[in-house]
Amino acid sequence: QVPAVTVGAGTVTTPAILQAADAAGAAFFVSPGATNELLSAADPSTFLPGVATLSEMMRAFDAGFRIQKFFPAEALGGTRFLKSVSAPLPQLQFCATGGIHAGNLAEYLALPSVLAIGGSWMVPAGLIRAGNWDEITRLAKTACRLAAGAIGSGPDKTAQSNGSLSHE
Repeated sequence: QVPAVTVGAGTVTTPAILQAADAAGAAFFVSPGATNELLSAADPSTFLPGVATLSEMMRAFDAGFRIQKFFPAEALGGTRFLKSVSAPLPQLQFCATGGIHAGNLAEYLALPSVLAIGGSWMVPAGLIRAGNWDEITRLAKTACRLAAGAIGSGPDKTAQSNGSLSHE
């Protein structure tokens, strides 16, 4: 236990993994996809189903998931795709991941439909293997500074969310 730290579980691909992560104390769960089994087993207030198509987005929304993980964002068309989706599906909001980096995070965070972004550029595997925590810290601080600047100049994200991952 670390005060002020919230731990989540990523790459949740089966209900069994979801249950194991929950038992281990994860507070939220993220998946690269959205199977019917996962949508049935998960709680919309703590689970981000991964979506890539409008049909997947609509199916997840029908199951109660208003906030979804858009993955792999850049490979699917990035912000252009999300802008297009927002017209027919304005009720959805996204955590965009996959190809997000320091050079494009502001473009994502400027979209009203994007509540959050995720990326691994600030924790490269090579730096982890080398134990280069100073460089990882520097990259993480840079990411936070860039995100704070993007959010400060963009739409009010807090006004769009009710504080949970479920749809209203």
